[in-house]
Amino acid sequence: MIYLIALALALHLIAATLWVGGMFLLHMCLRPNLGALEPPARLTLMRGTLGKFFPWVWAVIATLVGSGYLMLFAVYGGFAGAGMHIHLMNGLAFVMILLFAHLFFAPWKRMRRAVDGQDWAAAGRNLGQIRTIVTINLTLGLAVIAISGGGRYLA
Repeated sequence: MIYLIALALALHLIAATLWVGGMFLLHMCLRPNLGALEPPARLTLMRGTLGKFFPWVWAVIATLVGSGYLMLFAVYGGFAGAGMHIHLMNGLAFVMILLFAHLFFAPWKRMRRAVDGQDWAAAGRNLGQIRTIVTINLTLGLAVIAISGGGRYLA
């Protein structure tokens, strides 16, 4: 069982790193440089970039939920045995998942359609909504990382 828990933890950490690191790259490194591009080039680039990133996010979410609950029940015996830091991570994770699901099924869907139809104004508005949600999720993701690293020492 210890090897399964170790594997689950490794997968959990890798998945969290991919999601939060990807959001950090998008928000802090790519986004500031996009202003140099004209809207058609900027929006087409973001459509392609997000189109590659979002399937990874879905895989990451499945990995995080699966590995997280495996560890929750194998290590703590369920929620009753888990510390407050585990409950916080779980709650914030589901907020992040719900925000991403909204992002994916609403502004991302509209942005793809707008870029494909060369409606640059609509695509820009939807990219702005995506940026806002990514900013919130990045902040939450960084908080979850801090909680996971230090939370057990606060109890």
